[in-house]
Amino acid sequence: MSIDKHSDWYKDAVFYELHVKAFYDSTNDGIGDFNGLTEKLDYLKDLGVDCIWLLPFYPSPQKDDGYDIADYYNVNPPYGSVKDFQRFIKAAHKRGLRVIADLVLNHTSDQHSWFQEALLSKKSKKRDYYVWSKTDQRYKDARIIFVDTETSNWSWSQNTQEYYWHRFFSHQPDLNFENPRVQKAMQRVMYFWLDLGLDGFRCDAVPYLFEEEGTNCENLPKTHQFLKDLRKKLDNRYPDKVLLAEANQWPEDVRPYFGDGDEFHMAFHFPLMPRLFMSLIKESSKPITEIMSQTPDIPENCQWGLFLRNHDELTLEMVTDEERDYMYKEYAKEPRMRCNVGIRRRLAPLLDNDRDSIELLNSMLFTLPGSPVIYYGDEIGMGDNIYLGDRNGVRTPMQWSIDRNGGFSRCDYSLLYQPVIADPVYGYQSVNVEAQNRTPSSLLNWMKKMIKTRKKYKAFGRGTLEFQKTNNSKILCYFRKYQEEIILIINNLSKTVQAVEVKLDDYRGFRLIELTAENDLPLVEDKPYFFTLPPRGYYWFKLVPVTEEAYETLQEMQTEAEHETEKVTN
Repeated sequence: MSIDKHSDWYKDAVFYELHVKAFYDSTNDGIGDFNGLTEKLDYLKDLGVDCIWLLPFYPSPQKDDGYDIADYYNVNPPYGSVKDFQRFIKAAHKRGLRVIADLVLNHTSDQHSWFQEALLSKKSKKRDYYVWSKTDQRYKDARIIFVDTETSNWSWSQNTQEYYWHRFFSHQPDLNFENPRVQKAMQRVMYFWLDLGLDGFRCDAVPYLFEEEGTNCENLPKTHQFLKDLRKKLDNRYPDKVLLAEANQWPEDVRPYFGDGDEFHMAFHFPLMPRLFMSLIKESSKPITEIMSQTPDIPENCQWGLFLRNHDELTLEMVTDEERDYMYKEYAKEPRMRCNVGIRRRLAPLLDNDRDSIELLNSMLFTLPGSPVIYYGDEIGMGDNIYLGDRNGVRTPMQWSIDRNGGFSRCDYSLLYQPVIADPVYGYQSVNVEAQNRTPSSLLNWMKKMIKTRKKYKAFGRGTLEFQKTNNSKILCYFRKYQEEIILIINNLSKTVQAVEVKLDDYRGFRLIELTAENDLPLVEDKPYFFTLPPRGYYWFKLVPVTEEAYETLQEMQTEAEHETEKVTN
C-alpha cells in the first residue's frame, strides 16, 4: 500500500503516540527497539491509525526520558541504529502509515558536544549556542515551568563563572536562537531526518525559543519569525510533510502559531483536554462549550491536535486556580498522583476504569474539531504506576499478552527498563492485546470500530462545529458539517440516564441514521426529536435528506408501524 500524497493528509488522520523503548523488545535486553516496533506495525495498521508519533529516540543521558538530547543525528543505541530506523520507516510506508517524531528545538542535554565545548571557555566557538549571564536576575518575568524541581531558570557554571539559561531542567540548557548558526543547525537536523523518510515533526516547547527583557519570554515575535522561516524551508523541499506545535497556551495565544497557514500545520489544543475531564465530573457541557467559544478560527489548511492523555502529566496550567484545586480533588486525591502543575495518570485509572466513561471521552475525542491522538496502551485501558519517579508511571511497557513481562520482552524481569504493570486491576495478566483481540466486546475492538467509522466521514476532520442548544445541560450536542455531510453527535455527560429534546427544525424530512450500525431512526418532523441516553452514553448520527414523495411514503409507513405497536400493546 502506498502513501497518499495529498499535502493536507493530517486533517483526516488518526495519530498514535508511542515510545520506541516501551513498545516491543526484539533483542530481549529489556528495552524496546526499532526492529521490535517494525514487528508490531501490523497491529497499528489493524487498529486503524494513520500516523505514528515517536517520542525522542536520539542518544541521551535519559535524565528527561530522551528530551535531553546529546546527539541529534543518531539513534539511542539500545533502540537500534539509523539503518534500523530506515527499515522501520520503509515498512511503515509500505503499510500506508506515516511517521512523525519529536524535534526538540528549545534545548539540548548538558552532555551535548555543543554545551560541553561551550563550558570549556568563554571564547569557545560554541559559547554563543547558549544563553549566558553574569547575573541570575535577567528575564525575571519568565515563569518557572518545573516548579517541583527547579527554583530558577538560571544555573551556575563553575567552569566559566557564569549562569546559563534553561526553561526546563537545569541539565537542559536552552539554545540561543538569536544566533543564526543555531537556527541553521536546527534546520539541518530537520533536513537529515526528512531525507531518511520521516513525515514531519512534533516540535517541542516552541513558545520559549527566544528571550526578551520585560516580557515573560513566551510567544515572542522573533519566535514566530523563525518558525515561519522553518516552515517555508520545509515546504520548499518537502511539500507533503507536517509540523505539529507543542504550545501549552490559551487558544488565542496558540492561534498565531498557525500564522496565515504558513507557520505550523497543526497545534495541540491543550486547554480543551482538562475541560473534557471537568465536564465529566461536573456532569455539565459548560466547560467544553466555553473553551470552544474562546477558540478562534484557524486557516483552512491548518488543524488542531486533540488528545485525552499523553506521555506528560495531565497539565493544569491553562485552568484557573479554583478549577485546578477541583481537578486535584476529584482526579488526584493522593499527592503522589500530582506532578508539576498537573496529574500523572493514564486515562483508565483517571476514570476509575469505568468503561462507559472511557468510551464517552473517546467519542468526544473522535468527533470534536481536530485530529485525534491516541496514547499507546490507552486503546486497551492500560494502567499506571504512580510510585515511579517523575512521569515514568505512564511510560511502562506495552502489554501484549499474558506471557512473561506482558509479552513485551523475554528478558529477566529485573532487566526491564521499567517494571510492567502487574497489579490486580490493570496488570498484564488481565489487560493485554491478545486477550482483547479475542473478545468482540473489548475496549480494543470498540476502538477499532469507532476509528473505522470516523474515517468514513470527512466532516470529522474538516467540518464546521455547531453546538446545538438543548433543554438539558448534562447533554453535549453538536453538528459537524462538511459539504454534503451532516453529522449529529449527542453525548450524555451524566452518570444517570438522561432524556433530551433536540430541535431539528431545519431538517424536516431527513432520515437519521446511526453511524456504527447504519440503523435508521424515525423521520425528522416539525417537532423536537426526543432522545434517551444511557449513563455516559453517546450517539453518532448522519442526517440524510429524502425527497418529498419518499418522505410522505416513509411517514405513512412510520404511522402504520406505530398503530401496529399500539394494537399489540392494547
